[in-house]
Amino acid sequence: MRLICADTHPDHDTICTFRRENKDLVGELFVKVLEMAQKLKFLKVGQITVAVDGTKVLANASKHSAVSYQRAEERIEQLESEVAQLLTKAEQADSTPLEEGLKIPAEIVRRQERKAKLAQARTEIEARAKTKAAAQQVEDEKKLAKRQERQAQGKKVGGREPQAPKGEPEPKDQYNFTDPQSRIMKAGNGHHFEQAYNAQAAVEVESLLIVGERVSDAPNDKEQLVPTLETIPALVGAVEAVLVDNGFYSEAAVEQGEQTELGQPTGTTVYAALEKTSHHRSVEDLEKKADPLAPAEESSVVQKLEHRMKTKAGKAKYKLRQRTVEPVFGIMKSVLGFRRFLLRGLGKVSVEWTWVTVAYNLKRLHRMKGAA
Repeated sequence: MRLICADTHPDHDTICTFRRENKDLVGELFVKVLEMAQKLKFLKVGQITVAVDGTKVLANASKHSAVSYQRAEERIEQLESEVAQLLTKAEQADSTPLEEGLKIPAEIVRRQERKAKLAQARTEIEARAKTKAAAQQVEDEKKLAKRQERQAQGKKVGGREPQAPKGEPEPKDQYNFTDPQSRIMKAGNGHHFEQAYNAQAAVEVESLLIVGERVSDAPNDKEQLVPTLETIPALVGAVEAVLVDNGFYSEAAVEQGEQTELGQPTGTTVYAALEKTSHHRSVEDLEKKADPLAPAEESSVVQKLEHRMKTKAGKAKYKLRQRTVEPVFGIMKSVLGFRRFLLRGLGKVSVEWTWVTVAYNLKRLHRMKGAA
């Protein structure tokens, strides 16, 4: 900003307002940077391979400012009991006075205000549960229709039938008073929890440029594959292959990525690990083997994906994932120093994440231009 404004040092509030209020502009800038990369021949057009992954970025809120659905109910009951005690105390003329500076009416008001905030938190958690259940219901109906279609064709159907979602919140569902749209998420290697957002990126494997980005409030990546692919702009062209870890895998996600709603192929092939594997290669892994036989056309998504990941071409393709997207997140956090959002709310942090991805892409282009 100092460079753009001729070193006049604009006020930080002015910068923040500009950054926050120009969502469309920064989105357009993201696309223009990719267009410039194509003109410089650093990013090819069409038939690209992308690695998709998510990273937890700390929210501008403390996890200690959060309350669970069950704990909120317990605190409401406690506050109601204390208000009743204070009212009783106010009616007793000879009751023991409070500490100096404390007054019964003020203490009652404080507890009532706190109770109202806790009630609001429970209402919000209940609304989220209903919204989640409604979305799940739509997916379950699609799965049920596919099961019935396969059964009608005489094909084997595995697994249990989808159960109707309850639409009720879990006791541990959280609400944060500082940034209500952020969530408690597993961080690091899953050994601790943080108040965070789930920042997603689709990285082109040859240029290491980010070609798609978004922010989610979902604590895991199970439903993030298709929405993240949809953020890749049209000028990039067709995506030939997508590389994801097992956290992104679901049968529905793979089908949506590889087929249109009418069942026509999209031209995209998903490579996803179905289970976590060790980086260590055994002696058996070193032995030369022929590719396994291709599964039948009517085979399940899992069977086709398992075969794909066991072929030499599939293994070679999937190796690109580890050296593609994870180093990008490392650069953004360690080199650019972006470890926490400054803004609050999903809409605002989404704009902030776009700014960060633009900054990364410009830095990457500068390095590529210097090496050319």
